[in-house]
Amino acid sequence: MNNSDDVLIGLDPEQRAVAEAVRGPVCVLAGAGTGKTRAITHRIAYAVRSGVVDAQSVLAVTFTTRAAGELRQRLRALGAPGVQARTFHAAALRQLTYFWPRVIGGEAPSVIESKLPVLAEACRQVRRSPDRSELRDIASEIEWAKVTQIGPEDYVAAAAKYHRTPPIAAEEVAGLYESYERIRRERHLVDFETILELTAAVMTEHQEVAAQIRQQYRYFVVDEYQDVNPLQKLLLDTWLGGRDDLCVVGDPNQTIYSFTGASPRYLTGFAVEHPDAAVIKLVRDYRSTPQVVDLANLVIAKGKSPHRLELVAQRPDGPRPVFNDYDDEPAEAAGVARAIRKLLDKGVPSREIAVLFRVNSQSESYEEALAKAEIPYVLRGAERFFERPEVRQAVVLLRGAARSAAGEPLAGEVHHILAGIGLTPSPPGGGKAREKWESLKALADLAEDMAADGADLPAFVAELERRASEQHAPPVEGVTLASLHAAKGLEWDAVFLVGVTDGMLPIIYAETPEQIEEERRLLYVGVTRAREHLSLSWALARAPGGRKSRRPSRFLDGLTGRASSPPRVAPSTRERRQVAAPVSCRVCAKTLVVAAEQKLGRCSTCPADYDEALLERLKSWRTATAKESKVPPYVIFTDVTLQAIAERAPATEQELLSIAGVGKVKIDRYGEAVLALCRAS
Repeated sequence: MNNSDDVLIGLDPEQRAVAEAVRGPVCVLAGAGTGKTRAITHRIAYAVRSGVVDAQSVLAVTFTTRAAGELRQRLRALGAPGVQARTFHAAALRQLTYFWPRVIGGEAPSVIESKLPVLAEACRQVRRSPDRSELRDIASEIEWAKVTQIGPEDYVAAAAKYHRTPPIAAEEVAGLYESYERIRRERHLVDFETILELTAAVMTEHQEVAAQIRQQYRYFVVDEYQDVNPLQKLLLDTWLGGRDDLCVVGDPNQTIYSFTGASPRYLTGFAVEHPDAAVIKLVRDYRSTPQVVDLANLVIAKGKSPHRLELVAQRPDGPRPVFNDYDDEPAEAAGVARAIRKLLDKGVPSREIAVLFRVNSQSESYEEALAKAEIPYVLRGAERFFERPEVRQAVVLLRGAARSAAGEPLAGEVHHILAGIGLTPSPPGGGKAREKWESLKALADLAEDMAADGADLPAFVAELERRASEQHAPPVEGVTLASLHAAKGLEWDAVFLVGVTDGMLPIIYAETPEQIEEERRLLYVGVTRAREHLSLSWALARAPGGRKSRRPSRFLDGLTGRASSPPRVAPSTRERRQVAAPVSCRVCAKTLVVAAEQKLGRCSTCPADYDEALLERLKSWRTATAKESKVPPYVIFTDVTLQAIAERAPATEQELLSIAGVGKVKIDRYGEAVLALCRAS
């Protein structure tokens, strides 16, 4: 690529609008499967290659090491290799470690990847012996408190206020939280939350540090912005230091981590925090068939969120989603295994099939059913691939062999080494032995792929080390078993959503309206993981012969074809909504992406044509109405909306309704008065 405009080739109109909005603030509302990573990487590359910003001045922030690695890889391919793409924690730790000797002195603290050892010691000091599961739950409560900036002394009141359900009494959690923090400080340790907190504190207290970091990073992009928590937002604001060259990307429909302290309000309120922000919606779904997309839209449309995105399918038609009920859980697992076998027989690879459930304890039935059917499977969300003992052992052996490699064929050499630690021509029956075999087979398959491209053993080892640093595991052949939370960000040709009953989805612990809505979004995430084949199922009883008292999830009411109302799963192509054309300036016809300009219907630099006397009358009316209603004037209409009304002087309710910022509710409340003022002019 020699021309910066080459980066824009192949983008759809909305993706191109993202790429061309090279100055912040920018908010990208990106639905599932709409190509958000493509849009933001092309935006960064276009900004770099067109000279808007130096690559070294860009900081792209993600939530996982793998996502950061993917961003760097794509940016290298687009001609922007110097961009920093890191997780919040990795970026903060790098800065904190660099500045620690200068501003604090002494050795930087050690990082603990898990709270469990320190927390276990805190438990022993009070003679408490929780099992590992309870210990993890207590650690999760402490993490929630830390990211929401709640100290041990305020935890009990906060837990009640936010309807937390701690695994032990809230007072006991507060005591363990206090002990955990004391032990951590005494031993000069930092956890992930403390890293963010200290980095923000060092920048706030030492202006020379803040100045150096802000000089380095001038251009920020934050992915998955709906998952940002208050502590991450604090650090981001500290990095920005009042600047607004910020692009955020997220999907309000996929907010499923509120229980960890994440808050969607930073995404949904971005245009309020930054009134001049360009707000661009990506709704063209390139992942799923129209039938899957239609079901996803129906699931989310029944919710109460005002911020949902409606997806528009771009793929050809596929099979309708399937809904199945079973007498009991073993029957459901066996039925799913039979359906998977049919897909495998039709040529769908096992790695392109997933079984998704609400809680991890549901996996056992499916492990047994798949093993009985001799279908390979992989548990996701367990141990990280490159941290598995057999993988670590293999990498050590391969690294040693690479030092003395003598031109042996790559695939043969790797197979020989892996055979020595357990790789056999055919897989063992199941359990740990099967998991180990699957890991080694994945390494062997990657070696064969690289050998086809002419790679040697040192190149293969270098690739493994790169993947390990980015947590980019090679694909493992087998059906994926995963929780809905662990499945976010992934996709498969075929998805089986199982155990979709009331009490499980929504989970029985979801009590408040907000918690119920989050459970709905969790189902939406599950539906949108499927490219083509989608099955939803539930069991009427837990065990064979049990009372069949369960009912399908309330989120499926009217959608399964079994209720009294007709299902709306796969409307015809003619019925599907088309993507609305981008808003254009009515003066110069340029595409508008800034929210304020979209409301006005013209570029801010294009000449305005309106009755100034009408605008003044509208403002006077708004002031009087706001005073009478005891609300701020902007709640009635914003200045931009009033200016748009004055410029267009609508004569009918329909014309007034076409102005951004005027909805049905405001028509009902204020439409008659506004139209009377416009007619009088």
